[in-house]
Formats: sequence, C-alpha cells, structure tokens
Amino acid sequence: MIWERCFAWSSRFRGSHISRFGICTVMIKKYKGDPILCVDSTLIEQGDSIGELHLDNRMILEYIRSEGVDRAALKIARLGRQAMKQISQAYEHQPEFRNVNALVGITLLHRGLTHGLGFETQAMKPNLFRKVTTFYLRWLLAVMHPDGKLRIERGSEALVPMVLIHTRTSLLARFPPNPTSHNDNREMNAD
Repeated sequence: MIWERCFAWSSRFRGSHISRFGICTVMIKKYKGDPILCVDSTLIEQGDSIGELHLDNRMILEYIRSEGVDRAALKIARLGRQAMKQISQAYEHQPEFRNVNALVGITLLHRGLTHGLGFETQAMKPNLFRKVTTFYLRWLLAVMHPDGKLRIERGSEALVPMVLIHTRTSLLARFPPNPTSHNDNREMNAD
C-alpha cells in the first residue's frame, strides 16, 4: 500500500482536480495519447478533459481480508455502482466536471466492470507503458487476491490490462442523474 500512497500523493500534481466518490477517485486531467474512437462515436483527442478513474485498493484489500473474496466482490460491485451514480451527479452539478469528455481507467479485471457497470473496453497499444502497467497490475492482483498468484500462473495470457471508458453520454444514459440527489464526495484541488 506504500505504492498506493505515493501514487495518491503524486496525483495532486498530474491533474487539475481530484474528487473522491466512495470506492473510486476521479482525477480530472488533459488526455495525452492517440485518439480514441468510442462505441457511441465520441472521439477522445489529445488535450480533451477526461476523468481518470482509480479504485481504492486499500479498501478492496480490507474487504477481501475481512469478508472473503466472494462477499468482497459483491460489496465492491455495489460500491462501484454507487460511485458511478455519484460521478454522474458530479457531471451535472460540479463545475469541474462540466467539460469532462469521458471517464477512463485501466484494469486487469475488466469483465465484471463492462457488464455490470456499462464500461466499454479497448485494448492498450503494445508499448512500454502497457508492459509496466501489466507488471504492476499482475503484481497487485498477486498481493491482494488470495488466489491471485495462482490465477496469474494459470492464465497470464488472459490477464492483460484493458482501457475502460464511459463517455459522458454513456455514463449519463446508464446512470441518469437525479436532480434532487446530493452526492457525498470529498474534493482535493490540485491547483
């Protein structure tokens, strides 16, 4: 978890705004990379404002240790759904999210997130960043999941990181904001 703390600290300097939504953190930043054409025809280009999505791995580890893998997975899925609803509210009500084009994250465990939360997936380009990300995420899985090391040994070719994307349109369609609801998040300005 030391790496997680270091990442959280360094994130303050990589984005313009950070908000916490339950089990998720969203860092608003300018997109750098090749253009991404999404399923709904949204085009994400260099310089576009995106929300970089991060799961709280410390919380996930605590749930796995205290409740076991299966119960933790159900709880994390429920918390993920709640976070997506809160982020949808932020798109509508927080000025920092006004120009955010898409919510983007990278994970090895993408199957449940695409079906359960409506993210679309896209493959990462084979480059050094993908190699480093693959190593880090596999290592994280081995450390956090009781069977993580075994899963990596059995199916490492299937454990490749994927880019998860919810465009503004797809997120608001999947989780329509409730105009009377109040979202409970903690903000950290990175200005």
